[in-house]
Amino acid sequence: MKLPEHSLKTECPTRWGSRQAMIERIIEQQKAIAHVLSSDKKSRHLIPTWQDMDVLEAINKSLHHLVNFTDAPSGEKYVSVSFVKPVLHLFNASILKVKDDDTDLSRAIKSKILEHLNEKYSDPDIQALLDIASTVDPRFKMRYTAEDNKTTIQSRLKAEMQTLAMMVPPQETAQETSEEEAKAGCAPKKNMTLGSYFKTAEQSLPPNNQESSVACELESYLQSSYLDSEGDPLKWWKEHEKIYPRLSKVAKKNTCAYQPQALL
Repeated sequence: MKLPEHSLKTECPTRWGSRQAMIERIIEQQKAIAHVLSSDKKSRHLIPTWQDMDVLEAINKSLHHLVNFTDAPSGEKYVSVSFVKPVLHLFNASILKVKDDDTDLSRAIKSKILEHLNEKYSDPDIQALLDIASTVDPRFKMRYTAEDNKTTIQSRLKAEMQTLAMMVPPQETAQETSEEEAKAGCAPKKNMTLGSYFKTAEQSLPPNNQESSVACELESYLQSSYLDSEGDPLKWWKEHEKIYPRLSKVAKKNTCAYQPQALL
């Protein structure tokens, strides 16, 4: 029959994609299955009919492209929460988009999956979280944020940048103070340089200048080039932390989270 020498697969409730893998293997080994079942009169009625095969092929065609996405959004060693909106966009615009040659069953399956996903992430608070997470990811920024929502997301980012910039961890402050006191007891006092006065002045900017500085920093980030989609956003932020000091704090807060469950 010139078929691959593969054994049949069974569905496992705890394994993502096992049903699709089982169906795909049945389609592949259809001739061999029919040949084995036809040799026994008691099992001939189990031979899949053409209607059965049409159903299996429609299911396999609809689910085949989703297999690669069941594990990717569930990673724990890389940023994945910022991938949710781009993946949803990809599903709606390409992978699960109804095509002219799709059967009625394929259309129904795709539509049902999209309806479930879009409803699952439709909550405004979840949408805001996903928009912020993807915006501070240099691979995506505001590419997948709705046009009528970009201004709101930018305003929230600016407010969070100002808030986080004024927050100093108590432990860090106490540690720095104790280290300074220890050094003061054993090291000679250093003379203040002229530049140190300007450094202090820069750190305590008036509110208007602070808002302007935050706006410029965010705009500069959004206008910068995108990171390659295969790049590491955490590594990128580590390298650009001094360029975007306030926004990097927001990025640390949002990009270190991961999507603990599969997207579907």
